[in-house]
Amino acid sequence: MLNRLPSLNGLRTFECVARHMSFTAAARELNVTQTAVSHQIRRLEAELGLRLFDRGGRSLQLTAEGNLYLPAVRAAFDGLRHATARLGQDMRPNTLTVSTLTSLAAKWLVPKLGGFQAIAPDIDVRVTTSLALVDFGRDEVDVAIRYGHGDWPGLRADLLMNDEVLPVCSPALLAGPIPLDRPADLERHTLIHTSTAPDDWQLWLTAVGLDFPPSHRITTDLALSAIQAAIDGVGVAIARRRFVEDDLVAGRLVEPFDVNLPVEAGYYVVAPAETADREKIRRFRDWLMTVAAATPIAAVAGA
Repeated sequence: MLNRLPSLNGLRTFECVARHMSFTAAARELNVTQTAVSHQIRRLEAELGLRLFDRGGRSLQLTAEGNLYLPAVRAAFDGLRHATARLGQDMRPNTLTVSTLTSLAAKWLVPKLGGFQAIAPDIDVRVTTSLALVDFGRDEVDVAIRYGHGDWPGLRADLLMNDEVLPVCSPALLAGPIPLDRPADLERHTLIHTSTAPDDWQLWLTAVGLDFPPSHRITTDLALSAIQAAIDGVGVAIARRRFVEDDLVAGRLVEPFDVNLPVEAGYYVVAPAETADREKIRRFRDWLMTVAAATPIAAVAGA
């Protein structure tokens, strides 16, 4: 039985080859030659006294022993990455990294960050955006604002705010030659959809008793793009109120109809349970809660 750890370079090479199932791809990622990768694997197999890969022609497969060993090796490296990331964050106590959706960052969070800087000038905020859920064990992120139902194992999730969907358009489109006085008039307008919320238009139309194919439709990847298209008069967008509240107040957008559809999910402030009460995270969460509480949906809708 091997009582000492095998070569860390060998283990790293093994994990990389197993992930790609290719010596060539592993060599490319590790920035070494394919011969060097083969040497590391042979050396690791010699240290362990068993084969980790079956090499047959152009195919490469893990052996039974390799399949058994891989999860533990992968978990060890994941643990090292997590510990390194957390160490880096601990060494930057005045930097708070926040992850959220691109559209929420641009249309809600970032315009309000000046308020946090005013009360917490000692904390530097870094905002990152992604459509994917942040992996706190891998990414250097302190806190996230997620959309969902708040059920993420291992994480503390505080409900920040709810939302609703509503049609919005430019004032010029509303005053244009094609009527937009009642929901049925939408049949003659271009409806702007967002691929991340593809059912919003259908849900809203169903809620007002309508079901028709629009004369024209445009679909964008981001709500941010759909909102801008509506501001530019391209058509009528179905939007989340939290994304358009500033545009409505500024008059860049208007609500053609007084029909809003609440959504079941909400926005949550999320952080790992073991770090959620760190001072910089707590202060940011408390500020977010205060900002959201100051503009509840009913108050925004009546503005």
